[in-house]
Amino acid sequence: MLSLKNIHKNFGGLNALNNVSMEVEVSSITGLVGPNGSGKTTLFNIISGIYPKDIGEIEFEGKNIDGLSPSERARRGLCRTFQVSKAPAKMTVLENMLLAGKNKTGESVSGAMFRWRQTSYTEKLNAKKALELLKLVRLERLINEYSGNLSGGQKKLLSLVRVLMADPKLILLDEPTAGVNPSLTREILEVIKRLRDQGKTFLIIEHNMKVITAICDKVCVLDFGKKIAEGTPQDIQQDERVLRAYLSGKT
Repeated sequence: MLSLKNIHKNFGGLNALNNVSMEVEVSSITGLVGPNGSGKTTLFNIISGIYPKDIGEIEFEGKNIDGLSPSERARRGLCRTFQVSKAPAKMTVLENMLLAGKNKTGESVSGAMFRWRQTSYTEKLNAKKALELLKLVRLERLINEYSGNLSGGQKKLLSLVRVLMADPKLILLDEPTAGVNPSLTREILEVIKRLRDQGKTFLIIEHNMKVITAICDKVCVLDFGKKIAEGTPQDIQQDERVLRAYLSGKT
């Protein structure tokens, strides 16, 4: 699904990523872990098109996506969430969901004026899909609540299902359980595993090793911008290089 080859990124004199290569298989959950400042979010930003890479290749479904904007990558099915919720606080939960709906012909002047029947039909389909996804994470009772009034865990759930409105093939999740209580964490993990079993593919930044062990098929570990280990969660937890990175006082 995703192939990264020899990715480099510098910010002035800071070497943020150094020769990072990894692959994400179809219908899998891959974890991206490492101490604070190891380059995880920088790599996410490069994959999603927010930052340009300096050197290297990025392929999505076997095709090079260098030069594509974040929106073009999203239209191809590569979508992401952020560690801090980006949901407009003064829009309701349902309105936030509809923002991410596909084929919104009513947003153009010609669509609103001349294709109003198609627009109406598409809006109904998007509303139906939004309600189904909100039921998946038990947020349907909050459809008319402003997103700014949601708890931290509820915002994480909203971010996850809002991405699903775009029918993504690969979903990048930036710390989906950070600051979330144990009950909601279990719900988030169950949703992710269920979606994986239905064919979705995930790349997840996560600090909680219990979460990584519970859901990931493979884990890639970064430290000081370099990949230091890759393997199953069980292998990673026994790797001396990983233990040294996490015990170095940077976590």
